Parts: sequence; C-alpha cells; structure tokens
Amino acid sequence: MKKKVNVFVGLSLLWLCAVGANGAHAAETVVKPGMKAPAFTLPSQENTPVSLSDFKGKWVVLYFYPKDKSTGCTIEAHAYQGDLSKFEARNAVVLGVSLDTTESHKSFCTQDGLTFKLLADPERTVASEYGVPEMTFDGMKYDERDTILIAPNGNIARVWRKVDAREDSTIVLAEIAKLQGR
Repeated sequence: MKKKVNVFVGLSLLWLCAVGANGAHAAETVVKPGMKAPAFTLPSQENTPVSLSDFKGKWVVLYFYPKDKSTGCTIEAHAYQGDLSKFEARNAVVLGVSLDTTESHKSFCTQDGLTFKLLADPERTVASEYGVPEMTFDGMKYDERDTILIAPNGNIARVWRKVDAREDSTIVLAEIAKLQGR
C-alpha cells in the first residue's frame, strides 16, 4: 500500500510540474510591461551571484519553473538549451529560477547538459517581486510556470503566466524578434 501511495505522489508531482496546478496563491507584486524590472541578485548553479544588472543592454528571459528534474521542467529547460544560440544571436540571455537549491541546480545542469544559469530562490524573494504565484501540492511549495521578458533598457517587455513548457522558448524568441523589428 505504501508503495502505491509513493507512486501516486510521484506521478502527481510530475503532472504538477508538467501542467501547473490550480489553487495558486496570490503573488505579492504585479509586474506589467513598461515597468522597471525589479533588481535582483541570486546564486547560480555555480554558487556565484547573478544580478539583473549584469545584463544591462541585453534582453533577459527570466523564466520561473516549479522543480528541477521533473518532466515538464526538463522539457522546458531542454527547449531553452536547444534555442540558446538563437537567443544569443538576438542579444538575449536565459535565466531559469526556482525554489530549488544551488546544489539541485548544479545536478540538474550536469545531468541534462544545461549551460545557461539556473538561479536559486528558495525564499521566493525574486518570485514574489515578479508576481509569480506560489503553488502548494501535497504540502510542498512551488513557483507557477511564468516567464518575464526584460528589455535591454531594464523595463518589463512582456509577461506570460502559466506558460506551456513545450512552447515557452519558441514564443519568447518570436516576441524578441517582433520587438526587434525582424
């Protein structure tokens, strides 16, 4: 019986990360296009600080996701990794953010060949600043799958809520191309 419960919990967690969860809690802040992007500094998978100010003059794709190594989150990370050269060609950087630790991010990056920065936000400081709702499932907390595009001038260019893990990278690339006029 205990094994069946563990399998159910595991499958439920995979589903949550793949499609999101209902019952998200209200976020503390609402960011909108045109607003100045909230400044932040978080540790990366290398345990080095990464700040928004490090990327002045670049497009910044700040994508929030529920959990390292889960099905939907892995699909989304692989899509961004596959499109990374396209983002770089458009003067854009990709930053993934979750509640996971730097150690978890390091393992995820090593296991899956991810070369862009994954930022650890276990206290939800940045998620709250960017209005990312918190989800709770089986007593565990997660960030909703949201993506924020920050323009080279430091303003919010676009906000996507409850994104599709399979399509997120493609949609963001298309938006950058549109905003760049090409």
